[in-house]
Amino acid sequence: MITKTRLDPDSLARFQGELDALRVEVLGKIGEQDARHIHRMRRIAQGSAIAGRSLLMFGFGPISWITGVISLALAKIVENMEIGHNVMHGQYDWMNDESLNSQTYEWDIVCDGDHWRHSHNVEHHDHTNIIGKDHDYGYGMLRLSDQQKWTPSTLLQPFWYALLALNFQWGVAVHDIKIGRFVLGRMKLPEFRERMRPFLRKAGRQLFKDYVLFPALAFWQWPRVLLGNLVANGIRNLWTNAIIFCGHFTENVQTYTRKEVENETRGAWYLRQIHGSSNLEGSRLFHVLTGHLSHQIEHHLFPDLPAPRYAEIAPKVQEICARYGVHYNTGGFWKQYSGVIARIFRYALPSRRRALVPVA
Repeated sequence: MITKTRLDPDSLARFQGELDALRVEVLGKIGEQDARHIHRMRRIAQGSAIAGRSLLMFGFGPISWITGVISLALAKIVENMEIGHNVMHGQYDWMNDESLNSQTYEWDIVCDGDHWRHSHNVEHHDHTNIIGKDHDYGYGMLRLSDQQKWTPSTLLQPFWYALLALNFQWGVAVHDIKIGRFVLGRMKLPEFRERMRPFLRKAGRQLFKDYVLFPALAFWQWPRVLLGNLVANGIRNLWTNAIIFCGHFTENVQTYTRKEVENETRGAWYLRQIHGSSNLEGSRLFHVLTGHLSHQIEHHLFPDLPAPRYAEIAPKVQEICARYGVHYNTGGFWKQYSGVIARIFRYALPSRRRALVPVA
C-alpha cells in the first residue's frame, strides 16, 4: 500500500504554484476545438440513440436487437459520461450556450440534475475521500476503509456492491436524498418529502419514456423494445459504475480524517485530490467512453476544464508529481478494477484498527 506524501510548507507552496500555472496555461487554450468536441459528442449520442431505438422498434431477429441494444447503451453512456457529467461541472459555460448551461442541464438518467450538482460538485469534489464528509466514498453502502465502522452486515457488501452496480443510476439518484438520515430519525418528514419530490418527478419521466412510451410506439414489438431498453440501461449502469469506482476505490487511493484537513491550503487540497484519485490507461475511444474520468486525477485537480484537455495535461501533472515524490496512481482498466473488487472484499472483513465513522 502506497502511503501519503508529506510535503514541507515551502515544497507544498511550490507544488501548488506549478499546478496553478498549469491550469492558467490550459485556460488560455480553450476555444473552438473544445466547442467542436462537445457538439460532435452530442451528434454521436443523438445519432446512436435514434439508431438504437429504430433497430429495437422496427428490426426483426436477434442481430438487430443486439445491435439496437448496444447502440442505445452507447448513446446513454456518451450522454451521461462525456456530455452530462462534464457539462454540469461548468466545463462549457464559457460558450454561453443555454443547452450546455451547467446550472440547467438535465441528463438522461433518473438522477435529478440539481441533486447531482449538490452531492457531486459540492460534497464529493470539495471533500474528496474525507471519511464522514465525502458521501460518494462507498455511497453509504460499502465499507472501503478501516476508518469506517465494521458491523456484521458488512460481510454482505460484495452482494450489495453487485446490486448497486446493476442499478447504479438509482444509487446515484437517491444519493442526495439522504434516506439513511430519515430512517435514523435525523431528518424530519417535511424535509424528506421535499427531497423526494424532484427525484420522483425525474424518475417518473425516465420510467415513462423507456418503459411505457417507446414500447407503446412499437405496437406488437413492445416486449422487444421494453427488454432492449432494460438491457441498455443495465449496460450503462455496469459501465459507469466500474469507471467511477476505479476513480477512487483502487488499491492505492488514500482516505483522510476531518482532523487531517483542518486549515487545509490550496496546495494540500491538490495533494488530497491526487492521493484520493486514480487514473485508467487506454485508447482515445476508451477515454471518451469514460467521459475522460479515466483521467480522474486531472479531473479532480481541475474539474471545470473541458475534459478532453485532461489527456493533454496528464503527462505534465505526472511529471510534477514525480519531482515532488507524490504517487501518481495509474494503470490499465483490469488492474485497477481488480483492485476495487479486492478492496470491497477486504473491508467486508473486520479490521484490527478501531473505526469511529459509520458507513451510512
